[in-house]
Amino acid sequence: MGDVAVGARSGHDGEEHRGHPVESDVPVPGSAMTSGNEQSAGDDGTPDDEQRPRTAGADEAARRPRKARSFWKELPILIGIALVLALLIKTFLVQAFSIPSDSMQNTLQQGDRVLVDKLTPWFGSKPERGEVVVFHDPDNWLAGEPTPTPNPAQKVLSWIGLMPSAEEKDLIKRVVGVGGDTIECKGSGPLKINGKALNEPYVYPGNTPCSVDDQGGQFKVKVPKGYIWVMGDHRQNSRDSRYNQSDKNHGMVPVDKVVGRAIVKAWPINRWGTLPVPDTFDQPGLGRQSSAAASLTVAPQGIAVAAVLPVALWRRRRTDRPEADNR
Repeated sequence: MGDVAVGARSGHDGEEHRGHPVESDVPVPGSAMTSGNEQSAGDDGTPDDEQRPRTAGADEAARRPRKARSFWKELPILIGIALVLALLIKTFLVQAFSIPSDSMQNTLQQGDRVLVDKLTPWFGSKPERGEVVVFHDPDNWLAGEPTPTPNPAQKVLSWIGLMPSAEEKDLIKRVVGVGGDTIECKGSGPLKINGKALNEPYVYPGNTPCSVDDQGGQFKVKVPKGYIWVMGDHRQNSRDSRYNQSDKNHGMVPVDKVVGRAIVKAWPINRWGTLPVPDTFDQPGLGRQSSAAASLTVAPQGIAVAAVLPVALWRRRRTDRPEADNR
C-alpha cells in the first residue's frame, strides 16, 4: 500500500504548488549560491530535491496498482508447492521395514526393504482385500522366533523413526478377508471369498492356493467387524491366520494392530517396484470395498492443496489491496 501523494494532479494549472512555497527567481539576501553540480540543503539540513513536491508522473506511478499476476502463471507455482508438501508429508509418515523371511515369496524376498504408508489410517482408511500390510504381532505369533540384530545403519534409521526398532515384533502378510467376509479353503483350492473363487497369480510357483493338512490349511471362517484375515503368498511356508486359529482372536488380526500398507519395494534397487492390489480382488460379487482406500493417493495431496489455497488467496488479496486504497 503506497502512500497517496498530496497535490500533483496533472491537467490543472496552479495545483502543482498548492500547499508549498513557490520558488522565487530573486535570490534571498544572505543566502548561499550553489553551483549546478552541488545540492543545496534546506533549513532542516535535507537536500532541496527531497523537499520539492512530487511530480505528476511520480504520483501517477504511486497510485497505479500493482498488476495482479495471472492465475495461469501462479498455477505452476502452486502445483509445485503442493507437490513438495505432499512429498514431505509422505517422507515423514512412511516407514521402512525389512523382510525377515520367505513367507511372502515371490512378491517379497528375504532382505527386501519396503516402504509402509502410515498416513492413511489417520483418514479413516481400513485395510482392504489384496493389500500387503505390516501389523504388530496380535497374539504371540512370533513366539520362539529369534530377535534380529540390527546393523549400525538400521540403528540410526530406527532412532530417527524411519525403521522400527529391533525390539518391535511385526509381520507382513496379504489381506485376504475383511470384516463380514466368509473365507473358505477346501482341498488344494481355489481360495474362495464370499463364494467367489480367486485367481491368485501372486502365489509362489509350485504352491497350491490351499494347503492340504489338518493343522489349519483347510478352513471356513467368517471375519468379524474390526478384524482382517491374512495369508502369505508362499502358502506352504507361511505361519499366518490359518495356523493361529487357536489364539485369542481365532487367527484374525485386529485392525488397530495394523501399522500400515506396504506400497513400495525400495531396496535392493534392482527389485524396486510398487505393490498394487491384484485385479482378482476387483471382480464383481466379492462385496463392496471401503472408499477410504482411495486416500492412499489423495490424502497427502489433499493436505498440500489445503495448505496452498490460503497462501494463494492471501497473495491475491495483497496484490489487489493497493487498487482498493487508491480508489
